[in-house]
Amino acid sequence: MLRSYSPDDPGPGGWQALFDRARAADEAGFDRVYVSDHVVFGENMEAYARPEVGGQEGGRQPTGPDGHWLEPLTVLTALSSITSRVRLATGILLAGLRRPVVLAKTAATIDVLSGGRLDLGVGVGWQREEYEAAGLDFEQRGRILDHTLAVCQTLWRDSPARFESEELTFERIHQMPHPVQPGGVPLWVSGTVNKRVLERIVRFGSGWIPWGPAEADPATWIPPVHEALAAAGRDAHDFQVAGRLPLVTDNAGEVDIGRTMERVPPLVEVGVTDFLTIIRLPKDGAAATERLAGIVSAFREATE
Repeated sequence: MLRSYSPDDPGPGGWQALFDRARAADEAGFDRVYVSDHVVFGENMEAYARPEVGGQEGGRQPTGPDGHWLEPLTVLTALSSITSRVRLATGILLAGLRRPVVLAKTAATIDVLSGGRLDLGVGVGWQREEYEAAGLDFEQRGRILDHTLAVCQTLWRDSPARFESEELTFERIHQMPHPVQPGGVPLWVSGTVNKRVLERIVRFGSGWIPWGPAEADPATWIPPVHEALAAAGRDAHDFQVAGRLPLVTDNAGEVDIGRTMERVPPLVEVGVTDFLTIIRLPKDGAAATERLAGIVSAFREATE
């Protein structure tokens, strides 16, 4: 997996790097490219490090309030047109900020146009200001997310579709085409392990993107997720779990691929199925592809 964002305005034509990295990942054999989501920023950036509002303890938002973040679904649409095999993912999408019926349509369209390559990583986020700017109650962010996902899955699955909740009711609604992928676009639920997140994973999740303590210690927190799936009658065999793979560097600052990959087998053993890393790449396309291909080769060797 390869993740990219641009914290600063790259200037005219500077966004080309996004396309170059996606092409390199596609050619090198990476499984997914990720883009992340912020619709707006407030100025309370220290909230990122507050776990009680969905932030990550000890973490730091990588940009200030004027950081440049492109809308992820638009970016993935563009990337789908220049790639052929790499999966296109959000990590994460603040799905609750979008009107559910429009999000369902947008995601289905990307999935169809990409040949079934879309994955939606979803979560509640950490910024009160983002919800307030959208006219939504930050305190209800979990319920809003669950409602959004339920509407999306209904529209992806049924035609005609019927849905009823306190805030939304419709029947005999047609939204075509459905996503290419059976059952709709896979949803990867992000979050730490608590009652609400476990319920969301069991109800909606094809995969889990750990956050906070769970991201730092997946061996401790994956078993409760598997137990929750089993208790609900779901088979955890095909359930996917994302884990971080920080790159180990030598004294010269170069990536030590061998030492980096030593971390992979123990994580696979405890249930991590997918690995997310952030990589600095050369500007030259061929050199970038070569670097990524070397990492892919080493990863495959480590997981054989």
